[in-house]
Amino acid sequence: MMNFETSYLLYALAAYLVGSLSPAIITCKLMGLKDPRSVGSKNPGATNVLRHGGKKAAIITLIGDMLKGLLPVVIVSMLDPAAAAISIAGVCAFLGHIYPVYYGFQGGKGVATYYGALLGFNWMTGIAALLIWLLVAALFRLSSLSALVSSAAAPVVLWQLSHSAELTATLIFMSLLMYWRHRSNIQDIIGGREHKIGPKNSN
Repeated sequence: MMNFETSYLLYALAAYLVGSLSPAIITCKLMGLKDPRSVGSKNPGATNVLRHGGKKAAIITLIGDMLKGLLPVVIVSMLDPAAAAISIAGVCAFLGHIYPVYYGFQGGKGVATYYGALLGFNWMTGIAALLIWLLVAALFRLSSLSALVSSAAAPVVLWQLSHSAELTATLIFMSLLMYWRHRSNIQDIIGGREHKIGPKNSN
């Protein structure tokens, strides 16, 4: 029988490897589209795919990125319901998206994978965070701003709903890392240069 350390290491490794898969790159290749790392923001995520590859590819990318955050958390929670195990699965899937082993550790900004993991942590918090994203996006049409506002609020909501110190601390770390990954977007928002949501020809 696996001991505590071995099982947690396996959870971390499996979640990271799943998170390292890139639905954006895979989808664009299968659909004959340009590699998202070579166009626009060069970010392999749903927003950049939408702008340069269209809605269908973007929707597939979005669902794939969310699932690779959600599924490791759900599977690990069935094997070990401890908050520490669930936290490890979520954060490692998130880190896999940002620093994927399959793509030279050059990945995306982690937004959809963040929401997928959060839905696994606490589905009500995940829904609340997504609603905040949608509200900010509807008002300002800025994907990065929506993610930043939502990820700032999510740890507060998670603590109120779960009172789990482990999950909340993990989500705070993930939110801070997301802010770090969006540092250029923050500068563009302040400078009024940030691209709005939508296909390239609508901007």
